[in-house]
Amino acid sequence: MLQPYTNLQKLGQENLEAAIKAAGAFSTNAQAIANETAEFARKSFEHNSATFEKLIGAQSLEKAIEVQTSYAKGAYESLVAQSSKMGALYTALATDTFKPFEGLLSKTMKA
Repeated sequence: MLQPYTNLQKLGQENLEAAIKAAGAFSTNAQAIANETAEFARKSFEHNSATFEKLIGAQSLEKAIEVQTSYAKGAYESLVAQSSKMGALYTALATDTFKPFEGLLSKTMKA
């Protein structure tokens, strides 16, 4: 008579444990994303400042165009690399967050 209630209690405990693990994984991955975003912003600011200083010091139009071309190339390459990193981080966030819930649906259907 008490077996269904015991099973239900066990299932509730497993769900709670999975939710706690998922919250921990989400927190860890979200922190990694925030750190990476802050680091990218810092590097971008430094790159922009250095380019601005070079542009101010440019003695000719040709040198200014060269500096601007170099800046555009570097900014594009940096953006592509950062997009790849962020994609991997968001994939890890989703994977790690939902991993604790993988087997719960089948357990729920059996119970």
